[in-house]
Amino acid sequence: MDPLRILIADDHPLFRSGLRALLGAVPDMAVAGEATTGEEAVALATKVQPDVIVMDLQMPGISGIEATRRVLDQSLHVGVLIVTMFEDDYSVFAAMRTGAKGYMLKDADEEDMLHAIRAVGKGETIFSPAIARRVIDFFTGVRRSEVERAVPARAFPELTSREREVLDLIAQGLSNPEIAVRLYLSPKTVRNHISNIFAKLQVADRAQAIVRAREAGLG
Repeated sequence: MDPLRILIADDHPLFRSGLRALLGAVPDMAVAGEATTGEEAVALATKVQPDVIVMDLQMPGISGIEATRRVLDQSLHVGVLIVTMFEDDYSVFAAMRTGAKGYMLKDADEEDMLHAIRAVGKGETIFSPAIARRVIDFFTGVRRSEVERAVPARAFPELTSREREVLDLIAQGLSNPEIAVRLYLSPKTVRNHISNIFAKLQVADRAQAIVRAREAGLG
């Protein structure tokens, strides 16, 4: 049986080195390449067609979220495992929306990391225990995440779910760069979403959009 081919996408040399050594110590995995930016991850994924990408969220250039979206737009068979230090609701659910198969925290032990990579390689979905509890709580209603509280599902049905998220953050007073960081989007993508929102709501500027959003319960 051929080993799983793993692409490591992370801008921290020590993490890449540690993961490379870990993967090299097991017979059923092999490193197919390493990327230090989101753009490199997308380009290498297209070139080497790995079985699994171990993807960091924050890298130079485009984020891991955007890189995951671009990779899966081209290669649906690739399994993406997010490995990060971030465990907030926005990060977790943004990753899920892009199609990532797993979400692990960087403090996971070696066996858990190998297990997660193997699971994603088989098409399974897997989370760190802390992330799994967060996801279960969200869907069982034990707690309501920031996303669920912030964006009423019926508000502005003409907007996409992403546009409603952006509008909600506008109504909270966040700037474009802050929205980009919060949603793991590029500044250009945020500007495009805002232009679409203004056009669909028929408002002339940010102030009018905020008024409309707050009247509908956003922000």
